[in-house]
Parts: sequence; C-alpha cells; structure tokens
Amino acid sequence: MSQNPSQNNSSPTNFDFVAMQKTMSNDKIQTILKDHKIALTVDEAIKIQAEILMRPPTLAECVLWGIQGSEHCSYKSSRPFLKQFPTTGPTVMLGVGEDAGIIEIAQDNNGKKYGIVISHESHNSPSQVVPYEGAATGIGGNVRDVNCMGAKVIGCSDSLRFGDIDRAKSRWIHHGVVEGVAGYGNPIGVPNIGGDLYYDSSFNSACLVNVVTLGVICEDEIIHSHAPDNAVGYDLILIGKPTDNSGFGGASFSSQNVDETKKEANKGAVQEPNAFLKRHILKANYELYKKLKKLKMINQIGFKDLGAGGIACASVELADGNGYGAEIYLDKVHTTQEGYDPAVILCSETQERFMWAVPSSLSPMIVEHYNTIFDFPNVSKGAMASVVGTITAGDKTSAKGEKTGAYTVIYKGQKIIDALACDITRGIVYDRPYTDPKTVFVEPSITINGDKIRYNNQIKPQSKFQNKSFDEVLLAILGHENVASRLPVYENFDKNVQGIVVIEAGEADACVLQPFKYDNYPTEISNIGLVFKQDNNPNYGKISPYWGGVNAVLECARNISAVGGVPLGLSDCLNFGNPEKPYQMWAFVEGVRGVSAACKSFELKDYPNNCLPVVSGNVSLYKETDGKSIAPSPMIGIVGRISDVNKAIKMSLQKPDSKLLLVGKRKDECGGSTYYSLFGELGANVPMPNIQQTVREINVLTDCIEAGLVLSCHDISDGGLAGCISEMSFRNSIGCQIDLLQDAFENSLKADKILFSETGGWILEANDNNVEQVKNLFASQGVEIFEIGTTNDGNKIQIQVNNQNLINLDLQTAKTTWTNGLRDKL
Repeated sequence: MSQNPSQNNSSPTNFDFVAMQKTMSNDKIQTILKDHKIALTVDEAIKIQAEILMRPPTLAECVLWGIQGSEHCSYKSSRPFLKQFPTTGPTVMLGVGEDAGIIEIAQDNNGKKYGIVISHESHNSPSQVVPYEGAATGIGGNVRDVNCMGAKVIGCSDSLRFGDIDRAKSRWIHHGVVEGVAGYGNPIGVPNIGGDLYYDSSFNSACLVNVVTLGVICEDEIIHSHAPDNAVGYDLILIGKPTDNSGFGGASFSSQNVDETKKEANKGAVQEPNAFLKRHILKANYELYKKLKKLKMINQIGFKDLGAGGIACASVELADGNGYGAEIYLDKVHTTQEGYDPAVILCSETQERFMWAVPSSLSPMIVEHYNTIFDFPNVSKGAMASVVGTITAGDKTSAKGEKTGAYTVIYKGQKIIDALACDITRGIVYDRPYTDPKTVFVEPSITINGDKIRYNNQIKPQSKFQNKSFDEVLLAILGHENVASRLPVYENFDKNVQGIVVIEAGEADACVLQPFKYDNYPTEISNIGLVFKQDNNPNYGKISPYWGGVNAVLECARNISAVGGVPLGLSDCLNFGNPEKPYQMWAFVEGVRGVSAACKSFELKDYPNNCLPVVSGNVSLYKETDGKSIAPSPMIGIVGRISDVNKAIKMSLQKPDSKLLLVGKRKDECGGSTYYSLFGELGANVPMPNIQQTVREINVLTDCIEAGLVLSCHDISDGGLAGCISEMSFRNSIGCQIDLLQDAFENSLKADKILFSETGGWILEANDNNVEQVKNLFASQGVEIFEIGTTNDGNKIQIQVNNQNLINLDLQTAKTTWTNGLRDKL
C-alpha cells in the first residue's frame, strides 16, 4: 500500500479490503483508511469492492468514492427526504440537478425569458478551522456555480452563525469570516447584498457560513453542467489555476465532525483563494460566452466549476449528467510542481478552476482564448487552459439498468480509476433510522406587576432581568447581539460595485436590485426589480425542527413582501447534526418536512394552483458542538420580483403625522424569542403560522405597495412588535405613539407577550388619506388589519396596551443602544 497520497507520487497497489477483514479488526482497517485520507467506513469500502467494482479498488478509487460518496456530494443520508420538495412550476427555467437553478423573473415584448440564477452552498467546516480562507473560498466556489451556467454574477449574500459572543473564539471566527467574505467578494467586483447573522452556543464548535450567489441570464444563454447530446469525442478542457494539494479531501472533510484538537491537520483540507485571478477568469468567461453565442454553440457545450472533488468530480459529473463516460489523462494536467500523488492531482479542490466539455474543433480557439488573448500564464503563475480528457460513449449498463459509460483515469500509462460513471456519482444511499426524542419544553414563569416584568425562576438568580421595567427590557432586546444593528458586518462589504443595488442590506427587510439596468437589455424590462432575502431563526428549530422549517420559509417570504416583492422560488441550505444519531437525524427529517410543507402550501400570486418551488440547495450534516447538534438550521433564500424598482419601499418611518397599522394579531408565541433569551430561557410556544393565511397577507400587502399606498413597512420577527417599531424609528429619528387595544391580540394575552411575541406580521406606515383604502383592500381578502398609532416629530417611542403606558423610551437612547449593541460586544 502507498503512503499518504498528499506525500507520495507512486502508483498504489490495490486495497483488498475483503482479504484484510480476514486478518485485521475493523478498527485497524479504519485506521488504515484514515492514514490514507480515505473518507470511507469499513463497510463502505467492502461494499465498493464486493458489490460495485467486483475487485479490490485502487487508492485513487478509494479517495474518489470517499469524496463523491460524501454527504456533501451524494447526499447519502438526505437524498430520500429531499424528494419531498416541489421543484417544478411556471417560474422554474432550470430546476435542481445542475450547478445552479434558474428562476424566471421577466419576459420582453418578444416573449423572450430572463432568469435569475441562484446557487446556495455551505463552507462551514473550513470556516471553523481557518475562518478567512474558509469563508473566502466559500464565496469563490459559489460564484463559480453561477458563472458556469453562462450567467453574469450580480450579487452574493451570506447567512452566518457563530457561537456564544462572550467567547473569544467566537469573536475570532466572526472577524475572520467577515474579513474573508470581504477580502474575496470585494475584489472580484460582486456586490454583497445581504444575509443574516445569529450567535448561539450551539455553534461554538461548528460555525455556519452559508452563501448564496445570484446571476442574471437570458434563456438562450444558458449553459448546462453536463455534456450535451452527441458529445462522444468531446474534449475536456481544464482552465484556471494550476492544480496543487490545497483542499485535498475538502468535501469529505466537510461531511465529518470537526475535531477542534486536530485543527492544524485539517488546514490542508481548506482551499487557498485568489480573488484577483477569479476576477480575470470571470472576465475571460464572459467574453468567451459572447463568442460561443455568436457561433451558435451555447447549447452544444457543457461547463462546470471545479469544487468538491476537483477534476474527478467535475469530469465524471459532466459525463454522467447525460449518460456518458470519460477518460482523463492526468499527465496533461497543469500543476504547481511535480511529484504529487495522482490521487491528489485528480481530487484536489484547488480554487479558481473550471472545466469545459466541447467539440474538439473548438478546443484550439478556447485554449487560445485563455492562454493567449487573456494571457493566463502571465496573469498568474502556472494558470492556463489544458485539454485533459475526452467524453466517451455511454455504452454500458449499470446494475440498476442505467445508461452510462466507463470512467477511466490514466496516469503514466496506468489506469488508476476504472469504473462506471453512474456508480461513482450515485454513491451509497443510507436509510438512516430516526427517532423523536420527545423533548418536553416549558414556558418560563414571568409575571407582570404594573409596568414591571418579574422573572420568577429562583434557580437562575444570576439573571439580570428579574424585576425590570418594559423600557429596560426593550433596551436589552435592542442591544442584543441577535437584534442590534448589523452595520459592523455590512460596512466591510462593497454593496454598490456594479451600480444595480437599489435597496441595500440594512435599509429594508430585503435587498432590491435592478438587474436589467445596463448591458443593453430591452427597455421594457429595465425597471423590473430582483428582491432577495436569506433567513432562519435557529432558536425555533431547537423547540420544533418542523416549525423551524416552516418559519424559515415564511419569514423570508414576509421579508420579500415588506419591500413590495412577490416570491417566485427559493434555494435552501440544510444545516443539521450527525445523521448517524437517530435524534439528530429526526431533526433533519422534521426540518425538511417543514420546509416542504411551507413550499407546497404557498400558492404563487400570479400563478394560481402553483406552489413555491425549490430550484437549488445544499445539505451540510455532522455539525455538532460537544457531541450535541447545532440548532437545526434550514437556511432559506427566496428570489422575488417587483414590477418597478421605483415602487420598492424601505422599513424606516418616512414622516410625522402618518398612520401605523398592524397586520398579524399578537399571539402567545414567545418560544425561541429574543425576549425569553434575556432570562436564559427557550420556552415552548414557538410561532406556528397558518401558511395559507400568511400567503393571503403577503399578496394583499404587495398589492398595497404596488398601488403606492404604503410609505414604509417592517416585518415583525426578532424583538417582536416593540422591537419592530423601534427599528422603524431610528434612521429618520421619527417618534411614534402606539395604542394597542384588545382587537389586536388574543384574549387574556399578557402585555409582555403582546409587545415581544415573535408571531409573524408587519407594521405599515400610510398617509392618513390612504388608510381606508388600505383597510378595504385587506378586508376584501379576508385579512385583519389594525390601526394602532401615529408617527410624530417627538423624540419618544411610546406604547400603550389597553390604555396603560408601558413603554416611554427616549428615541436617541434606544437608537444608540441598537447601533452599538453588536459593535460593543465584538
């Protein structure tokens, strides 16, 4: 047997695991697998030998199956459950199955369709180990996913989850990740348009860095992530950075628990970014797309980014995506140095690389385009375009009857991979057991005494909020790290580099872009707006993974509608614990069920009887802290549309003497709230929205904004109604007087829950002369709306409940607390 593949350039003997099992314990065999950086269990290795290859595998085959068969690539534990998602519909230009999905957002007067390309990926484990490089390469890989579809990349967004903010390590990871996102995203010329951020102790040893990238494309410009029909004999062209050993085994590393004690050893699994080369490659790709379109070859090629599994996974997926095989010649791969083991050359996840599948007649032009016209070798040492393989016939049949081809890899005249392409791409699917832990959650004991909130749990006498006023509690919420201003993050990112951002992060509940503003798009679509939002509250998933999934979808949709956007489709990144533990697998199953239920029950506004489709996504499992799962975190990103970007509204109150209205009657739903977290409590009563009712609310709200009847709008989430109206007051320093009467909340609901419950809803600002029209529109759809107050030019946030004054807070004090809450803790 060979040495560690990253240290050896010899051709390995085969691994006869069946014979080994006769003389060694499984523990000994597992140690051998780990020593060779093979991410397989003993049972998996035996299965590959005895049932798939029918012979002992080579080292390279073991490494390849460990990567391509990982959770990150093959979804071996999650795949059966992902089938629940609705993935088709009238807004879907290209659904799941390729490097990115595409959602239709516009049609010109000739009926030509234009879409938003969306990809959603995680770079969690790398960011926990090496925060800067992990986050930077997460952006890089996601950008490649969108660009290789033929799209112009127009924006990135990131959902970030870090551990307890009081821990120095959590703050260190935070700073590294934010700097990595900025240090890569800013130089490549792609605006960072938003995201969300939470701190929670469940992420102490497993931070989450989930990235969404968006692109814009016309239907006749789409390039597929697989070889086209009649592609036998096509060349496979590797372009970009020379292959090195950085990121070797990255996909399998991301599909395992992160061992904090082995941080140094794991650094090699993290890729090394080169943002400036990426910018040059993007420019070269855009110009090549123009040439291919002029030659009418867009639909006769395939293009794929090199991410997880490097050359191996890109080439086998290009081939097998249309039932072909492939032959790879590793001697032709450009590398940083000689002496790498062939498994490293094949599977390294070196950044800034793509692979083309093209007719051999096009190869000279493409190679010249990169190597001569865009001068790759001189722009970055060792970078170039090289023909490294060919597409072969799909003349084989798998054991399951699938049309496929042989996938072979040759190094120094020797076959080091010889398998069916479909066997490699399918991996090994598990039927994991899962069990409901039957955890009992309880509501904390909190009483109201006049204008004081009393926490009655004497077991936690250290709580700072045992007997506080409503003003003091609201200030604590506004200064909480999960509510306070995200400016310490946003200020690091270039948000306006392409000049198409209309509403940026922090100005509204969702960002708004004008994707067709430039580049000679048809005039009739130039004002159409793209609305985008990412969201998920991890605390909801702790109580109920199902309702955590439902709320993640609906919260995103409410954010989209708060600026005037209509939801069209979504992408997800499903972050959960160890699927080998039945309780943690149960959380995943329930989370997926919740996301699916929300999507299936969400009828698209302009397409009756059609639901909200999932067009792309990612699964990230094995995320644990101290053996316990992270908070179940199905991160959702929704793409929406607004007919005219000039009609989009922000969340800041616009003027004194306007009316404030509430949509969403207040309920006893403080479970998982920021309010309860002040007492160190989680609670039990998580928000349980009626999906169809929420859709009706969203639809009529967007009608009102389209009609110009709403001045500002903010959705009610973290911090409840009191936190919502406070945030609306800050930017323009406009005060308010709120009077909440019985019709706006459930019977017998206590004042603290009226103010701080996170039941979904919105607060709207409207001119006095438009209020009746707004009320009538809501009533026509059977949606309740309540007039709750007015804006003023005072300097107070004043809230009454049933005529009792509970909050009388100085606006500037509240604003300072909110503005500095996160910054001071960092």
